Amino acid sequence: MSGASGEALARVYSAHTARELAAAYGGWAHDYDRDTISGGYPLPFTIAAFVSRHVRPGDGPLLDAGCGTGLSAPVLAALGYTAIEGLDFSPDMLALAQARGGYGRLTQAELGKPLPYEEGRFAAVFSTGVFTAGHAPASAFDELARITKRGGHVIATVRDSIFESGGFAPVFARLVAAQAWTQVERSPPFRAFLIEEPEVTVTAFVFRRK
Repeated sequence: MSGASGEALARVYSAHTARELAAAYGGWAHDYDRDTISGGYPLPFTIAAFVSRHVRPGDGPLLDAGCGTGLSAPVLAALGYTAIEGLDFSPDMLALAQARGGYGRLTQAELGKPLPYEEGRFAAVFSTGVFTAGHAPASAFDELARITKRGGHVIATVRDSIFESGGFAPVFARLVAAQAWTQVERSPPFRAFLIEEPEVTVTAFVFRRK
């Protein structure tokens, strides 16, 4: 990205603490959608395709983990999913998600720490654009698995450049070995921005909770 949007993204990626990251997103929140979509950012919409492939609308509530400004919920609502909750650590992003609509409940929480949900609450948890440089850690998947019901799904994209360095491979393997989940899909790498930054790719993973 270039110009002001590039500067905003640089502040996000250079954040070293959750407080710095929240401040970076707070300053970018009102221009975030315009900036990212102008760069061809498809992930909030692409994730709906993975959800609809594996989860039926009547299976139970969904959680958008790292919902940001809430772009995914209206798309899923159009596909018949009516029970959608969202969480994000940025109050500014959550305010925009609330105004956009589509979520029955929004919660401020930080991925990588204990989440305020009971075990097995959700039929599916999905997360996109969150497991990237300087953002949520691989350890967050322990909690995402915990709050997903048996037979439910955890669906997430991970930026390819941090899959190994961020420790995602061993966390995924550990959860498989512990019989917490089984992997049912791993997409080919695909672009996170369809217009700009062709070098930035992500992979989507789908796990079924045991």
